[in-house]
Amino acid sequence: MSRLLGSVRARATLGATLVVAVALCAAGAAVLLSLRANLLGEAGVRAERTAREVAAELAVGTAYDRLSLDADDRPVQVVDEDGRLVAASEDLEAVEGTGVAEVRPHRSAGAGARDGASGGRDDRDERDERDDRDDDDDDDDDDDDRAAARQPLAPGEIGTRTGVRDGRATVDGDTEDYRFVAVPVETGDRGRLTVHAGAPLAAARGAVRTALTVMLIGFPLLLAVVAAVTWLVTRRALRPVEGIRREMAAITASADLTRRVPVPVTRDEVARLALTTNETLAALETSVERQRRFVADASHELRSPIASLRTQLEVAAAHPALLDLDAAVEDTVRLQRLAADLLLLARLDAGERPAGVAVDLAALAREEARGRTGVTVRGEEAVPVSGSRGQLGRVLANLLDNAARHARTAVEVSVRREGGTAVVAVADDGAGVPEADRERIFARFVRLDEARGRDEGGAGLGLAIARDVALRHGGTLTVGDGPAGGALFELRLPLGQPAGVRGVRAGRAGAPRWASAPCPARSAPRGPAGR
Repeated sequence: MSRLLGSVRARATLGATLVVAVALCAAGAAVLLSLRANLLGEAGVRAERTAREVAAELAVGTAYDRLSLDADDRPVQVVDEDGRLVAASEDLEAVEGTGVAEVRPHRSAGAGARDGASGGRDDRDERDERDDRDDDDDDDDDDDDRAAARQPLAPGEIGTRTGVRDGRATVDGDTEDYRFVAVPVETGDRGRLTVHAGAPLAAARGAVRTALTVMLIGFPLLLAVVAAVTWLVTRRALRPVEGIRREMAAITASADLTRRVPVPVTRDEVARLALTTNETLAALETSVERQRRFVADASHELRSPIASLRTQLEVAAAHPALLDLDAAVEDTVRLQRLAADLLLLARLDAGERPAGVAVDLAALAREEARGRTGVTVRGEEAVPVSGSRGQLGRVLANLLDNAARHARTAVEVSVRREGGTAVVAVADDGAGVPEADRERIFARFVRLDEARGRDEGGAGLGLAIARDVALRHGGTLTVGDGPAGGALFELRLPLGQPAGVRGVRAGRAGAPRWASAPCPARSAPRGPAGR
C-alpha cells in the first residue's frame, strides 16, 4: 500500500476521487434534504387546502352531515371547543397525530351546537383551566395547535395560523403516514371549530427513498469512472516523465553526457522540464569537458618545468660543478607561478566570490606599473571600485606583463570614469591582435603562433585569469586596436565606494559582495602560453 501511494499517479487518483466523493456526498445530502422539504411542504399545502375547504363550509353554516369530508379519500376531523369529534371522514377507521383518536362523531354534537351560545362561557373557562394544566405536558406541535386555536376570530372567519403534525391514519383499510394540518374557524351558532385534514406522505417518502437509492448506486459508479479517468489521464501525462527518468538513469549508469532526454511534443510543464534537463546536461558536459582539458593542459604545462628542474638536480647530484643555479631558480619560479595560476583558476571555477573591499583602481594601476620600463600611467586621481584588491592587482599585472611582451617601445595605462563604470585601458605599440583571435586569446593555455617563439615562460593563463576575475567582479575585459597600432585591452568594472576607505579588510560588515558570474565556455584549441 505504501509503495502504491508512493506513486504520483496513485496519489493524484486518490486525491481526485476523494474530492469528488466529498463533493458528491455534500451535493447528495443537499438534494435529499431539499427534496424532502419540498415534498413535505407540498403535502402540507394539500392538507391545508382540504382543511380550509371544509372550514369554509363550516363558516357559512353548513351542517355536519353535509360537509365534503370524503373528497380524495383523505382523513378529515372536525373538533369543537370541548375537544369532541363532531364530524369525520366516513372511511376513517383510525387516526394518530391529530390529538383526537376518535373516528366517529360524538352523539351530542348536535346538542352542543345548539347550546353552544348559552352555556359556552362557563365551558370555555373550564377548558382554559384544563389547557393551562396540560401546558407543561404538551410538545411543540401541541403548542402550535393551541396557538392556532386561540387566534381571535370573528364569526364566520377562518384562522390564518395553522398547526402541523405528522401522524398515521387508516382510511378504508389502508394505513399510511400523513401530514395533518389544523385550521380553526369561528362559527356563529356552534362556536369555534377546528378542522384536521391530512395528506399522505407515502409519495414524498418514496421519492426520497428512490433518490437515495439512485445516489447509493450511482455515486460509487461515478467515483469509479472518475478514478479510472484520472488514472488514465495521469498515466498519459506522466509517461514523458518516466521516459526522462529512464534516460537519466541510463546516462548516470553509462556516464555518457552526450545523450539527451526525450522532449515531448506538448508545450506543457513536462516539455519545459525536458528542455531544462537537456540544458543542464549540456552545461554539465561542457563543464566536464572543460575540466578534462584543463587537467590535460595543466599536466602538459607542469611536465616541462618539473622535467627540466629534475634534470638539473640529477646533473647537480652527479656533477656538482655543472649545477646551473640560475636556471634551476628560474624553473622553480616558473613552476611556482604556474601552480599559483592553476590554484586561482580552480578557486574561480569553484565560484569563489571576491571580497567586498573598496579599491582605488588608479592607485592600484600606478602601484603595478611602478618599476616597469616604458610604462606610463595617466588618468584621474581616484577611481574606486569594490572587490578583491589582490585579484584586481593580478588582472593589472597580467595585462601589463602581456603588453610588455608584445610592445616595441612603450606601454600606456589610462584610468578613467565613464558614467557609473570604471575603465582601465592598457595599450601597447606592438603588432596588435588579429580580429579573428580577439576572443581566442582569452581561452586557457592558448598562445598565438607569434608568441610561441617569443614567450619564455607564459603558459597561456594570464589573459584567461584576467577575464575570469573581471567577470567575477561584475565587469568585462575586451581587446581592440590601440592608438599606436598595437593592442588595447579595456577592463570595465562598476564604480564602488570612494577611495578614502581603501584598504579596509575583506569581510567588513556592510561591505558589498559581488555575485559569482559563470565562466564562459571556451572551445579554443590548446597552445603553449600567452598572446
